[in-house]
Amino acid sequence: MKTEHVKIVELNADNWYDCCELEVAEEQTPYMEPNAVSIAQSKFEPSLKPYAIYSGDQVVGFLMFNSVPEELDGYWVYRIMVDKAFQGQGIGKAATKLMVAEMAKSWSAKKIVVGYHPDNLTAHKLYASLGFEDHGDRFGKEMAVVKQLID
Repeated sequence: MKTEHVKIVELNADNWYDCCELEVAEEQTPYMEPNAVSIAQSKFEPSLKPYAIYSGDQVVGFLMFNSVPEELDGYWVYRIMVDKAFQGQGIGKAATKLMVAEMAKSWSAKKIVVGYHPDNLTAHKLYASLGFEDHGDRFGKEMAVVKQLID
């Protein structure tokens, strides 16, 4: 699956280590677990689906979502990140669109939910631009925003 030069590919033997080496910008580190932790989590929670984000032939990001509904009766996005060297190029937005399409197609998701720290302004701008709405749902220190795919 790809949009222009961006594509998402299921994590595999060829791209998992590249994902582990990716880093977010320093100001984003308080909001994001290392990709290696997410990859390990996916091995113990098989409903979690990890993907590498590519720009052309290069791994530039990582995302992971749950393939079963959870709180708020939605499919949750667990991680989405783009390496600090590739931020600001629209890659995160393109990858998120691809992820939403994949979730709708492969798992018939009707509602997608993502949680993030309210101070993470980059995440807030991204999700708001893609139609995720804040209905006041909070889980611990995170806010949850929702994208309704089908009414």
